[in-house]
Amino acid sequence: MDGELTASGIDPASVVTTEDLGGGTYNRAVRVTLTDGRRLVLKIAPSAPGLAYEHDLLATEAEYYRLASGPLPAVVGAGPGFLLMTEVPGEPWNRTPGTGPHLRRELGAIVAGLHETTGDGFGYLQDPLHPTWPSAFTAMIDAILADAVRYRVRLPRPAAEIAHLVRRHEPLLELVTTPVLVHFDLWPGNILLQDGRVSGIIDAERAFWGDPVAEFVSLTLFHEPDAPLLAGYGTAGFDAPARRRLTLYRVYLGLIMLAEMVPRKDTNADRERFVSGWLAENLAALG
Repeated sequence: MDGELTASGIDPASVVTTEDLGGGTYNRAVRVTLTDGRRLVLKIAPSAPGLAYEHDLLATEAEYYRLASGPLPAVVGAGPGFLLMTEVPGEPWNRTPGTGPHLRRELGAIVAGLHETTGDGFGYLQDPLHPTWPSAFTAMIDAILADAVRYRVRLPRPAAEIAHLVRRHEPLLELVTTPVLVHFDLWPGNILLQDGRVSGIIDAERAFWGDPVAEFVSLTLFHEPDAPLLAGYGTAGFDAPARRRLTLYRVYLGLIMLAEMVPRKDTNADRERFVSGWLAENLAALG
């Protein structure tokens, strides 16, 4: 840890305490308290192999925080395999009871602000970008299906059939012409609350340039988009093509959630059954 701090311009002798934060499923996160009172978070990437897209994720996260505008950590330092940033105050939403619709509206407005950041190409920040969203998304699908085959993941349909089904919907993907910066992991554990307000957005390591509709997969995980969230975001609802694209992105997340269980040695059969069923439902909705 001293090496990462030194590389970020922090004297290791100024560290008062360190605390493993836990809660993550991929990187290690450590809270670092300094003598001047600052609290930082150091994330360290694992050395174990993962999915094809899980490379240089902390560089992606650092770039997201530099580009986006919102209640986000500030990057203090970054390098191969690590990211040092300021700690954002608050508790994860999934650990905070008694929240109401006003927070969903506030979250929607924050996400709308995040989506004002646009780029010059489509795909993962750490990979070569694609000129179109269909080429980027089908490449993302192909990569996760290759992971599933490599790790011998049980899928509700053959990988080749899923790939073909996604490609049948390329005309819908062609409707997306502006690359928007998408977090893609905005489940309640990555949204912080403090004093009855949304205080922070964290863990942007899975970000990509793509369709803003994709954000609503994790924002409404296993549910339909809710009215307060959409009102805060600035839309009364999705039109039919957007809802169809949302189903495509649910398929993508379902594939990730199943495939990542193997390299992470997650043997929870109930979780596998639930995610597989959810994936099957969304595949059926596509045809």
